[in-house]
Amino acid sequence: MFFKQDLGIDLGTANTLIYTKDKGIILNEPSVIAVDTNTDTILGVGKEAKEMLGRAPGNIQVIRPLKDGVISDFIMTQTMLKEFIRKAVVKTSAFTQLRVVVGVPSGVTEVEKRAVDEVVRQMGAKEVYIMTEPMAAAIGANLAVDDACGCMIADIGGGTSDIAVIALGGIVTSTSLRCAGDKMDEAIVAYVRKNYNLLIGDKTAEDIKKAIGYVEPSAMGEPGAVLEMQARGRDIITGLPKTVTVSAHDMMEALKEPVSLIMDAIKSTLEQTPPELSADIVNGGMTLAGGGALLKGLDRLIENQTGMKVIIAENALETVAEGTGRSLESIEKIKRYSYSGKRY
Repeated sequence: MFFKQDLGIDLGTANTLIYTKDKGIILNEPSVIAVDTNTDTILGVGKEAKEMLGRAPGNIQVIRPLKDGVISDFIMTQTMLKEFIRKAVVKTSAFTQLRVVVGVPSGVTEVEKRAVDEVVRQMGAKEVYIMTEPMAAAIGANLAVDDACGCMIADIGGGTSDIAVIALGGIVTSTSLRCAGDKMDEAIVAYVRKNYNLLIGDKTAEDIKKAIGYVEPSAMGEPGAVLEMQARGRDIITGLPKTVTVSAHDMMEALKEPVSLIMDAIKSTLEQTPPELSADIVNGGMTLAGGGALLKGLDRLIENQTGMKVIIAENALETVAEGTGRSLESIEKIKRYSYSGKRY
């Protein structure tokens, strides 16, 4: 007698989420692992490892094994996933069959899909399905992916932005862009360095983006809007610690380039969409998912530039994980939605 255990995994550049049918999201941790190079021991994964970013001594390597939505360090990804599954899943017996659906960006190659498939199988999964993130996000955001009437989703994550038009259970047209949350953090670091002669870390840049990351001026007028924040770092000229105040207007300047790249990708996806589906999208609008959906004013900016209605998914940060997990409820459908782990 075998017990089947189903897991949905959103293997993200910034965060890894694990979803089970009974409990929903059971793990949401940063995709970071810390290793002591002298003894080859793992010092921490997820939140503990992220705390060490930019603070670790020479013998401790803090690694983000996924870069731009792709596995850049195979062994570390495997180790990190094993640790996460050990944290999240009740001990599995020899009689438990793990069925796993993993969300990956729509632009990944067959080789990269195979790498993900291999990592998950080596953890003991019997059935592995690789699903593209926009499809998983659309299922997680409760869009009608099986209908003939088309729907559009933009999933802006940490490493990649995926924009897709979906109809009849498949992706009709999609654009995957390796420009998302991480590139925005880099843009903020570069802007603060150039305009304030201050060197800040990625974590500080991320905190600033979350607090005052405005991309549309009208969003600044909302009640309770925070428009200034202190940034602490090292003065480039004197080499001493320094604090400066950055404003929401600074962020608009800093984020202009990465946001315009995402806007271009949305427009190019719309240009490739068949006319019948374009008509559906005008009626139904477009859904924003992923951490990037929470940028202040992004929905208004897209509405102004495309004339479409834009809805932010309720659970924007968890849509991909929820979609991968929910898709397991119908195995027949999932075979249609995903790349099933073929054996090579």
